[in-house]
Amino acid sequence: MLKVGIPTGEVGARKDVINMQTAVLNQYVAHLDTKKRLTIRGTIAQFFAVKVYSDGHVLLEPRVLVAPEMISKRSLKMMDQSVSNLKKQKVSSIIDLKKYR
Repeated sequence: MLKVGIPTGEVGARKDVINMQTAVLNQYVAHLDTKKRLTIRGTIAQFFAVKVYSDGHVLLEPRVLVAPEMISKRSLKMMDQSVSNLKKQKVSSIIDLKKYR
């Protein structure tokens, strides 16, 4: 049975520097299909954080899910209230973020 939850942290701790001593478990050539999808074979995770760099390389970091039961009741109540306010159109004015760019 597949548990659906909220994507959170990485499966394993990872630094921004790639360790060149890591053993290669699988190596193959992959291509995009007609819908621009890529199939990853033999993965240990179902969700990934994707980083695309300016030089063209892509970094996939596995993510784990947290069961909804692990989220505090206070946080769930706050999220429910926020969604309720949004549906009632009880929202703040638009925030201009251009000055932060």
